[in-house]
Amino acid sequence: MNTPHEEFLLADGGVDIRALPKVSLHDHLDGGLRPQTIIELADAIGLDVPETDAHELGAWFASQSNSGSLVEYLKTFDVTTAVMQTHEGLARVAREFVQDLGADGVICGEVRWAPEQHLGRGLTLDQVVEAVQEGIEEGIDDVRHTGRDIRVGQLVSAMRHTGDGLEIAKLAVRHRDRGVVGFDIAGPEAGFPAGNLRAAFDYLAANFFPATVHAGEADGLESIRGAILDGRALRLGHGVRLAEDLTIERQDDENTYVSLGELSQWVKDREIALETSPSSNLQTGAIAQWGTELVDHPFDLLYQLGFRVTVNTDNRLMSGTSLTKELALLAEAFDYDLTDLEVFQLNAAAAAFLPLEDREELAEDISAGFADV
Repeated sequence: MNTPHEEFLLADGGVDIRALPKVSLHDHLDGGLRPQTIIELADAIGLDVPETDAHELGAWFASQSNSGSLVEYLKTFDVTTAVMQTHEGLARVAREFVQDLGADGVICGEVRWAPEQHLGRGLTLDQVVEAVQEGIEEGIDDVRHTGRDIRVGQLVSAMRHTGDGLEIAKLAVRHRDRGVVGFDIAGPEAGFPAGNLRAAFDYLAANFFPATVHAGEADGLESIRGAILDGRALRLGHGVRLAEDLTIERQDDENTYVSLGELSQWVKDREIALETSPSSNLQTGAIAQWGTELVDHPFDLLYQLGFRVTVNTDNRLMSGTSLTKELALLAEAFDYDLTDLEVFQLNAAAAAFLPLEDREELAEDISAGFADV
């Protein structure tokens, strides 16, 4: 985690947000490495990195990520994926990732990553999934030894610009009882619609395997439409540009009156979760049409209209963030209180790729944790 010593207190009662139970749905494995780990893994394989001091390397990632472009933002992953090409590297990164989730108060997390990007040193697709699962299980044990419980599942991603995704979909289903809980497509969104991977989504549907789709981040409503119709998405990765389908009819001192288009109405009525990542959305320009500050983010409008909004980090390293920090930033921007933060966690629990009974138990744990503060 990139902000381990920061304390974030909720203005309403001074509650320590880090201590609250949280659910993380949109968190990239290759976007959450510790800078020191990158340096050590790079040294072990003879790889040059931009900086050899952990603090300076973290600052380099932050600087490179504040580009306002998803394409430029994604270039930082060339460094992180380069040190995740061996069993040892993958397992270590996954283990530390879970440790950092636990330290952030996360009690349920889904870790997404693209196995096809980790074959550079001879590992097979199955071997890289197994290496990550090994690290996840070790991390879960580490968290439990601190007196806390956490459950973590893998979201296997296919890169939307490299093929039809069918091989990765089959990989995900093959490991459904060995740690993989869902499927995702990632990478450049504009120009690479979900329909290009229709074969993969057909296979997943035939095997009753859940999918979330990156959509509404670097592309607009047609991308979201494709995610739902072609991808059968149960959740939308980011999804913030769904706000383009909202029309503000009028405003007065008390209220804002908004009409919904067919697409946004469908997403709301079906309770399709939006995996928003506020800091990342600013960095990549996903909300540029509304402004350049967090207060300009359509998150609050979507929340007030009853959409199933969730709060996520996207990439802890690139955004220099944690789930605690993202919640604190939103609370400050929109004057949210403890009740609002609990809603966001319950929304995430309801959308998690878990059996119904487990989701209900997770919701009970969240409510109990919030009640205890």
